Amino acid sequence: MLTLVATPIGDFDEITLKALNTLKEAEVIICESTKETSKLLRHHGISGKTYEVLDEHFIKDDIPRLTELCRDKKVALVSDCGTPGFCDPGSDIVDSCRKAGIEVRNCLGASSLMGLISLSGVKLHEFLFRGFVPQETAARTQAYKDIQDDFKKSKRAVVLMDTPYRLQKMISELESFFGDHQMILATDLGTPEEQVLTGVPSYVKKQLTKTKAEFMILVKPK
Repeated sequence: MLTLVATPIGDFDEITLKALNTLKEAEVIICESTKETSKLLRHHGISGKTYEVLDEHFIKDDIPRLTELCRDKKVALVSDCGTPGFCDPGSDIVDSCRKAGIEVRNCLGASSLMGLISLSGVKLHEFLFRGFVPQETAARTQAYKDIQDDFKKSKRAVVLMDTPYRLQKMISELESFFGDHQMILATDLGTPEEQVLTGVPSYVKKQLTKTKAEFMILVKPK
């Protein structure tokens, strides 16, 4: 059986009792980073676990082997933080287990997406989750143009994210493409450094003191 376990985004104590019990009982833990996961487990007095790594460098050929582990053992899937299978390779093992008829369960918990939306103060009936935009300049520019087109057609808010070191870069890009739109920037959710800034991109850019942080952005249509 495979159980998806949501882990804390910032504070190690923001985890459910069900999640802790699942991690204690797990025979194998599939994670993005043994370093990050072992720190969480040590904090809660859990040790002696067998780890399997499923990160952005994993080999597709590993999926069948990991799938069979889930058939024979109690396996927990975690990401470095938040809910596994959301913008990480965990979705591949979930899909493989479902196709193989292996039971998949969930321990609900921390989610950066839901954290952003609840902090935004915006009533959303629907939104576009665009997630990570491409790294390449041409593809990145096209992604922003596609969002502009979507705003014209649907009037849906869009949620964007990127790696921590592209925080300042993305704010500058949003200033260029969506300079008169209101946005909500949430950084380092769940930590003492958590910060939420709202306003047009130029205002947010002036208020932002961080050059690097985990972040998510919600851009509102006009």
